[in-house]
Order: sequence, then C-alpha cells, then structure tokens
Amino acid sequence: MDQAIGELNQKIDFLTQQVAFLAEQARINERAREERAELLRDLMPIANDAMRLATEQLQEVQDYVDLRDLLRLSKKLARAAPFIEQVLDQLDGVKDLLAIAVPLTKEAFNKAESVLDDADHKGYFAFVRGGMQIMDNIVTSFGEDDIKQLGENVVLILRTIKEMTQPEIMTFLHNTVTDAGKGAEAPVDISYRALLSQMRDPNVRRGLGLTMRMLRTVGAQAEATPEKK
Repeated sequence: MDQAIGELNQKIDFLTQQVAFLAEQARINERAREERAELLRDLMPIANDAMRLATEQLQEVQDYVDLRDLLRLSKKLARAAPFIEQVLDQLDGVKDLLAIAVPLTKEAFNKAESVLDDADHKGYFAFVRGGMQIMDNIVTSFGEDDIKQLGENVVLILRTIKEMTQPEIMTFLHNTVTDAGKGAEAPVDISYRALLSQMRDPNVRRGLGLTMRMLRTVGAQAEATPEKK
C-alpha cells in the first residue's frame, strides 16, 4: 500500500514538473509573439515609406528599365555574391595595409624632404645647375669634327690625365702654384748680380736643370712630329 502511494506521488510530481515546463514554454512563446508583433508594428511605417519611395523611384525610370532586366540583374548579383564578398574582403585587407603603410610613407617623405633640404643648403643643387651650364657650354662649343677627333684621341687624353693626376705630380704643381702665388706681388730684382747670386742657390740650379730637360723633350717631340702643310 505504501509503495503504491509513493509511486503515485512520484507520478504526481512528474506531472507537476511537466505542467510547469509547458507553462514556461507557453510564457516564452507568448513573449516572443508579443515581441514579433511589436517589431512588426515598428517596421510597418518604415516598410510603407520604403515601398512608397521605391514606387516613386521606379515610376521615374519605368520608361528606361524593364522588370525582366531587373530580374536578370538580380540573378547576376546573386551568382556573383561570392566574388563580391571576396573583393570586399580584399578591400578590407587593403584598408589595413594602407593603415600601416600611410604612416611609413609619411615618415619616408619627411626623411626625403629633410635630405633634399640639407642637400640644397650644402649647395648640391647649385653645383648641379652649374654643371649643366658647363655641359651646355661644352656641347655648344664643339662641332661634329671636334667630337670625332675627341673620340679618336680620348684614350690618349685619359692616359695623359692619369699621368698628370699622380700624387707626386699634383703635389709638385700645388707647391709650385702656391709658392708662385705668395711671391707674385713681391718685387723682383732682375739685375745681373741678383741673377748670378740666385744661380748659387742649389734649388735654382736644380730647377734650371729640370727646365732644360723638359725643353729637350719638347724639342725632340717637335722634331718627330711632321709639319702640317
């Protein structure tokens, strides 16, 4: 008897739980229905305005657009949806790249502007402008025959320049020009006594010896070169 009463109580408890669950589900469904109804009430004015606006716009273009064209365009857009989505994803990637690259580009531009400004202050641009003027003068001063002769003798010219730019030659020329410039304004005694006195100077005699050697070389080259008629 007691066992039967216990089983009956369990069944009653189970039924009570089921009734409570069903009642809760009913309340949830009712609340969802009310929310949907409220949403529809809010959307209806918006939908009506959208329909009215669409109708007005379609009336303006109804002479130029066919409904079949719109349907065909809609189908194409639907088929191209994955491609459009991929393009949009790429655009998002480009936007992120630009967000990173723009500060770097600005920094590089500022750096380049600073370097160019320093170069301008140091005179690089003035030197380039002067170099262009020099090149213009050279080009306008030489004719076609001069350019041809320059091309034939450019190797010899470069060899001569190479020999002249040896450190010992450049040092000799620099010291000679410097000393000559220092004594250019000083009075020069050209009397025979003064000249004979200078002949006793070993440096003077060495200079005369080098000069005579150079004159001998020049004379030998002049003799070997045929005279032009």
